[in-house]
Amino acid sequence: MISKSDFDITEAMRFFNKFSVEVAFLVPTAVGLGKSIMDATSVFRMYLKQNHIHDYEGQMQGPDGKVRVDAFIVTDSELVPTRASLYRPFAKGKSGDPRVWFSKLNIYSKPDNLLAVIAYKSCLYVVNVSRPEILRSAYVSGSPLFKLFASINGDAGLVADELLSKLKDIAHQGWIQTVVEGDTGIGATLEHCLGIQINSSKNPDYKGIELKAKRINQSSAQTRSTLFAKVPDWSLSRLKSSAEILDAYGYTRGDEKKLYCTVKAGIPNSQGLFLKVVESDDELRECAKVEDIVRDVVTWRLEVLRHELLKKHNETFWVAASTSKISGIECFQYEKVTHTRLPYSSNFHTLCQEGIITMDHLIKRTERGVVKEKGPLFKIKPSDLSLLFPAPIEYELR
Repeated sequence: MISKSDFDITEAMRFFNKFSVEVAFLVPTAVGLGKSIMDATSVFRMYLKQNHIHDYEGQMQGPDGKVRVDAFIVTDSELVPTRASLYRPFAKGKSGDPRVWFSKLNIYSKPDNLLAVIAYKSCLYVVNVSRPEILRSAYVSGSPLFKLFASINGDAGLVADELLSKLKDIAHQGWIQTVVEGDTGIGATLEHCLGIQINSSKNPDYKGIELKAKRINQSSAQTRSTLFAKVPDWSLSRLKSSAEILDAYGYTRGDEKKLYCTVKAGIPNSQGLFLKVVESDDELRECAKVEDIVRDVVTWRLEVLRHELLKKHNETFWVAASTSKISGIECFQYEKVTHTRLPYSSNFHTLCQEGIITMDHLIKRTERGVVKEKGPLFKIKPSDLSLLFPAPIEYELR
């Protein structure tokens, strides 16, 4: 029901990202307000689980399985105490659709209002984004929303200080042997030193802070850093899979067919591939120019890419390390950190247009015929981070 919102969700994302606050959105319907019930969307459920509030998976159906959580409805002048009910109604032969309700909500919300739910210190805070006076109160010192944002960001500052202190301790250990051979060793070793288990999660690595590690070498200023990976929107694309892209534009190396290349705006690469921003449709398209004929290849919604950027890099530590072989094993000396927060998501499409943000394909077909895609990876040079992030802060670790 998010699409029924009477407030632009992209604008709402920008508002909360400006304050470094992660939220989940809900939109009550007229029927839902009348019956005191809302669907707990998959994004909302994921948000509660990530913030250790509640996990709907395996929850018992019916009244006995209902979970209640302390909550507040945020107005421009007060925090109204309420309770969140998280449950699965009993449905014979079915798992019961996940539901949520906040008592008193029908007093403070109309149908189709956009509600932002904030998880903080085991409580939930409900902000009616469709009420302009509530959003304006975020800029009023002493208002409930101002205080809530200040508390959340104060805790975030503590996390950044904690992580920086741990990185300095790691740096003072000197050379550290890699825990994984190959390109991924530098990041895996850093996470190992921080006690982070290797996983495939796309969420930030350390208590909400994303970690990006890279090797220092003579051309490190030109070595691009990965912002995020995002597959195209296949429903909008002419080609419908990585395998089709590989078949159309790949090349053979030994026993494997590959497409390992960088694609940027304006200048076709050796495969004829280039990026094009279509502002009228808010899309990023990969195109191919072959014998003066240009065809669309795949398409991304720019809104989705902006959201991915904000989700992944709300706060990031870009860690750089020297590397050396000791007894034939690669070792790292972690040297410095660039700390960024709150990317200028509105700059994303311009930086793509200018060829500053690029995209890498890493596709191959193995001897068994299996197609693997490690990307597409959207990248930027470290020297250009200031175009995407406000005032990056540099720290020496030793």
